[in-house]
Amino acid sequence: MTSSNDSPWQRPDGLPASPAPAAGRPATASLVDPEDDLTPAGYAGEFGTAGTTTIIPPYDPASSGISSSYNLVDAQEPLPYVQPQAGRPVTPAPVPIDLDDDERRGGDRRGTQDFGLLILRLGLGAVLIAHGLQKLFGWWGGSGVHTFQNALTDVGYQHADILAYVSAGGETVAGLLLVLGLFTPIAAAGALAFLLNGLLATVSAQPRSHTFAYFLPDGHEYQISLIVLAAAIILAGPGRYGLDAGRGWARRPFIGSFVALLAGIAAGIGVWVFLNGVNPLA
Repeated sequence: MTSSNDSPWQRPDGLPASPAPAAGRPATASLVDPEDDLTPAGYAGEFGTAGTTTIIPPYDPASSGISSSYNLVDAQEPLPYVQPQAGRPVTPAPVPIDLDDDERRGGDRRGTQDFGLLILRLGLGAVLIAHGLQKLFGWWGGSGVHTFQNALTDVGYQHADILAYVSAGGETVAGLLLVLGLFTPIAAAGALAFLLNGLLATVSAQPRSHTFAYFLPDGHEYQISLIVLAAAIILAGPGRYGLDAGRGWARRPFIGSFVALLAGIAAGIGVWVFLNGVNPLA
């Protein structure tokens, strides 16, 4: 039983179909040269004549009447905008660092300045600690707190019993802070206040007929020298050899130093005015 589909295939134009390959003989394929698909140089095309070459003119957007804004080949594409995603950290822009003068010049050029400030602090701090311990405990030939209290009463201070402990204890603490280089402007301002009161008390205890003298032994050279040292530490700062090395007043003291200096002077004069009230120069 046969079907109509078993009949051999015929071409629609009526031409005979290609003969089927013989059994047992594989069909061979002809080799094709790729250059055969190229258009010959002398091909005239449908609109030319034989022997001529068709030339395609270059594209000119100005002659075509199309705006140059649509020239997508020459135009530069804008950079794509990336929308920041939620939860994704955004890297901040670098912040310029304000370097001080030493770092801007490329190194530390303070030289021995910090070492000199250390010696200045140690010298004044040691003197304050020794005087404070003399007044509190009578060490190193000191008078002790009771004798110091009587001396304050004789000079004319009010509340001498409290002032004796506050003055001697504050002087010792200020000296210790100066040695450590901790809270240096405050410690030096407190020391300045104590030293000013000591100078005023010494001048006030002298006979009224005695004129003011600077040089020793009857003058006040030593006390004035200590006052100058305290003021210098306030204005110059503690330097880098201390516990205040990382603070601003240790590297570049400026406004805060003037404030501490004025506060120390005001505290020294204020304690004298409110607790004594006697004109030392009268």
